[in-house]
Amino acid sequence: MAQDAGMFMVPQTIGSVLCCKCGVPMVPNAANMCVTCLRSEVDITEGLQKKVDLKHCPECECYLQPPKTWIKAQLESKELLTICVKRLKNLNGARLVHAEFIWTEPHSKRIKVKLTVQKEVLNGAILEQSYVVEYHQQDQMCESCTRVQANPDQWVAAVQLRQHVSHRRTFFYLEQLILKHDAAARAIKIKQMDEGIDFFFGNRSHAVKFVEFVGKVAPVRSRHDKQLVSHDPKSNNYNYKYTFSVEISPVCREDLICLPPKVAVSLGNLGPLVICTKVTNSIALLDPFTLRHCFLDADQYWRSSFKSLLTSRQLVEYIVLDVEPVSSEVNVGGSKCVLADAQVARVSDFGKNDTIFFIRTHLGHLLHPGDYALGYDLYGANNNDIELDKYKGLVLPETILIKKSYEEKRQRKRGKPRPWKLKSLDMEVDNTRGRGDQEKMNNEYEEFLRDLEENPELRFNISLYRDRDYQPSEMASVTDGGDVPSVPLEELLADLDLSDEEMGDGSTRE
Repeated sequence: MAQDAGMFMVPQTIGSVLCCKCGVPMVPNAANMCVTCLRSEVDITEGLQKKVDLKHCPECECYLQPPKTWIKAQLESKELLTICVKRLKNLNGARLVHAEFIWTEPHSKRIKVKLTVQKEVLNGAILEQSYVVEYHQQDQMCESCTRVQANPDQWVAAVQLRQHVSHRRTFFYLEQLILKHDAAARAIKIKQMDEGIDFFFGNRSHAVKFVEFVGKVAPVRSRHDKQLVSHDPKSNNYNYKYTFSVEISPVCREDLICLPPKVAVSLGNLGPLVICTKVTNSIALLDPFTLRHCFLDADQYWRSSFKSLLTSRQLVEYIVLDVEPVSSEVNVGGSKCVLADAQVARVSDFGKNDTIFFIRTHLGHLLHPGDYALGYDLYGANNNDIELDKYKGLVLPETILIKKSYEEKRQRKRGKPRPWKLKSLDMEVDNTRGRGDQEKMNNEYEEFLRDLEENPELRFNISLYRDRDYQPSEMASVTDGGDVPSVPLEELLADLDLSDEEMGDGSTRE
């Protein structure tokens, strides 16, 4: 502004003085010495720790933060850097400015950290200096790992996860959620049971945290109990074993439900015949005849505790003869639906009779004449449901369609590998099962993989990995057909060997 006004400005220059030691010109400071001479005169790192011992558990990759806290940390991570800095007892008034790792061989049992500190020296001058601290890893197992090594069956808390249904689709999906969020990282042992999975933990707090995680992803109710193992009357110490019984709602996705009258009234006279479209910590219900929908949380469900009228194992395949939309596209709980009148016939009736069903469906945006669909055959079903008998004069529809079927198109791809795979928990499996039970589980797992391919919303919360052994065929695009749903390659994650070896969180399933 002064120059714009035409005023005369005196140029400002920074003066320099000669160093009192070496005579080099420098910017004036309180000590009148250059940085090189000042460092030769004063060493602010003198008396600081240069070597520190670090306790490391080789089993669970945890580091000890005194007095008794074990923290899991990877090499050159923020957590490990925090542990290393906190192990320095005193900095003699020096202020820590920066800290970073210096690379060392992973098997050397040495961790080097470069620290930069500042301290006031002669006549108020502030000197900054860097030095290296070497940490020596000493292997020492933590309490939980010591207990496991002494007796693998010596658990403190067990979580019994159960769902009383005739299939394991829920546990296949829950297994992927547990792997993605690493919820069972503290589990000592995982055992597969007939109607669920048992998780064993070395600490009660780990089991409580796992139960809270399950309650956030599924509608559950739980109860807990404890059993006295030992008692020391002199020190008044008690040792208990804790058991958490967690029951998952038997209502699953794609189930047909007849709502109890009180529940239907509380939901605004919804239904009473509704379809379960999604299960998280709440249950999403859809009326396929009016496109009305609602959400039922866990507390609301367990107060009435109703069961499914028909499950996905009772689905029947139909062929669509004609479709006529009767409404515009409606957004129902994040998915699109169109109400339509349709003519369908059972595939099993072809060549036997001319039975045709005139129905209303919510799949008008997906179905076209000639397509196949899966639905519930109420025309030939024998229903003995208590809730259904409470509705006097209720006329049941002959068929309720649930989803579009791609079975005929999948016949061309039968036996061909997928370009992706899933990881699985490292759990103990009962080998005494018969051949029929194993084939049933394999078929259910195959159905689960097909559901992932058909439903993008279902695979949104889980991790799918590229299969490195997959080799696409040159004739695949010609013979497979483009209408069969598949997982886009951009949704797949790279499967790293390093994480598989070091994390040890299970094998992979294709």
